[in-house]
Amino acid sequence: MKYGFVMDNRKCIGCHACTTACKSEHDVPVGVNRTWVKQIEKGQFPETSRVFQVSRCNQCTDAPCVEICPVESLFIRDDGIVDFNNDRCIGCKSCMQACPYDALYIDPTTKTAAKCNYCANRIDIGLEPACVNVCPTHAIISGDMDNPDSEISQILAREKVTVQKAEKGTSPKVFYIDGDLVSLNPTATEKSSDTMWGSQVSGVGHYAKFAEELTGKSDIGAMEKELSGKEATFGGDESTYKDGPRRVYDAPDKGILWGWEVSAYILTKAVSSGVFLMAFIAMIFGFAELDSTLNTVGIITSIVFLGLTGAFLVKDLDQPKRFAYVLLRPQWNSWLVRGGYAITIYGGLLSLLLVAGMMQWREIVNVVNWITAPFAILVSIYTAFLFAQAKGRDFWQSPMLAVHMFLHSLISGIAAFFILNVFFDSNLAWEAYLTTALYILIGFNLAIMLVELTITHPTEDTKRTIHMIVKGRYKSKFWIGSILLGNILPLILIWTGGVELMVVSGLLLIRGVYITESIWVEAPQRIPLS
Repeated sequence: MKYGFVMDNRKCIGCHACTTACKSEHDVPVGVNRTWVKQIEKGQFPETSRVFQVSRCNQCTDAPCVEICPVESLFIRDDGIVDFNNDRCIGCKSCMQACPYDALYIDPTTKTAAKCNYCANRIDIGLEPACVNVCPTHAIISGDMDNPDSEISQILAREKVTVQKAEKGTSPKVFYIDGDLVSLNPTATEKSSDTMWGSQVSGVGHYAKFAEELTGKSDIGAMEKELSGKEATFGGDESTYKDGPRRVYDAPDKGILWGWEVSAYILTKAVSSGVFLMAFIAMIFGFAELDSTLNTVGIITSIVFLGLTGAFLVKDLDQPKRFAYVLLRPQWNSWLVRGGYAITIYGGLLSLLLVAGMMQWREIVNVVNWITAPFAILVSIYTAFLFAQAKGRDFWQSPMLAVHMFLHSLISGIAAFFILNVFFDSNLAWEAYLTTALYILIGFNLAIMLVELTITHPTEDTKRTIHMIVKGRYKSKFWIGSILLGNILPLILIWTGGVELMVVSGLLLIRGVYITESIWVEAPQRIPLS
């Protein structure tokens, strides 16, 4: 069996009965939707038309949300339905980043992920999904696509249909008859703050806090002004109606799903792994000899920042009490699980190194150093592979992202030692090693960013993200915070010389890594997926 949907746009009248029935069937809270109807207006008066598109989970055959879920909260049933178990969900929001169709949300009541599950509870007792039953024009057709006698199978055999984002390779099982490219492509129209029927249009985030805030207000005029972002109108300014197709109704924006916590944990694990790797590289190549006290302090620094990494990871979860599920109920295809185990093993090896060093077990230290190095590298770059599993975000699919994170790890390690050198004595050879390495690594870092931002990219989403970084809303943060303060100025300070300048350089380097990572994390999330 293989269940799917056909949406017949020739019949859809945009009544939203499907949305209402879905909310009623599954008790879906205000501000989030399992199914919704997007409305697009095209043309200029009097030659105008309106397109309705019913959107929901595409019940993908190769579902990226299932692959990325670290705890098997999402799974594919034998009949092809992509279902979920909210008793296992940890609220990491990885599935929301992986879904190219923006179909998942965090339920503000349970704080776990949810989506259209094809009304599996009804299917199991022989009923059709609630949206199918309630549709007054029979614009939504459901059924077993593998059964040649089913209505959906016969429709797919004779009608020309389209799907959303076929290039993602997910093999979606939601098909559109008379699908309009302007509606199917999320970037063909801009999300607008003004809609015909819209409320909560400024977005409710994954906690629905915006909706709660609005309902607590009594000043209707202030509410309307906050909703529109300017003078309270239903249609926006005149230019809204002049330039091409426009959205007049859509689902609320979910906001930035991975915020400062994710950027912070990327930084802290970069410092943790970078401090160890810089000392290890110096040791194996004989570049410099690290003082035993500074070496011990370096290991302690790695352990402390690794602990901070775990703290930020847990804080970012909407179900933080379930954080142990990543290790105890792992889904091994997820890089969140692989990274979790890498961090755990790396932390154990660092602790062993600390004890062995204090006990002067030199042979054990030498062996453990070599075992620890691969895990330090894995800790520094695994997030790049996790981001690559987030198929909804094209910018994160860059093959250079792992190199980008590895360089940031080494730079962060150098920065940490620059600061530590002030409090603990180090020899001139060690300082020369750090400064020489910094010159080389910043050169590579700038070159990698140049490649990432200038090579020809295959998708419009990536191009829009790069424009935001280089010329759009992030341009000041990128050019001043990342390039100038985070790369060029530290080089100038190190070249000038002086212990105090070394400390300032280290602080600027760490700040620059954080700014860069925050841009790389946040900017792709501003591209609409539906």
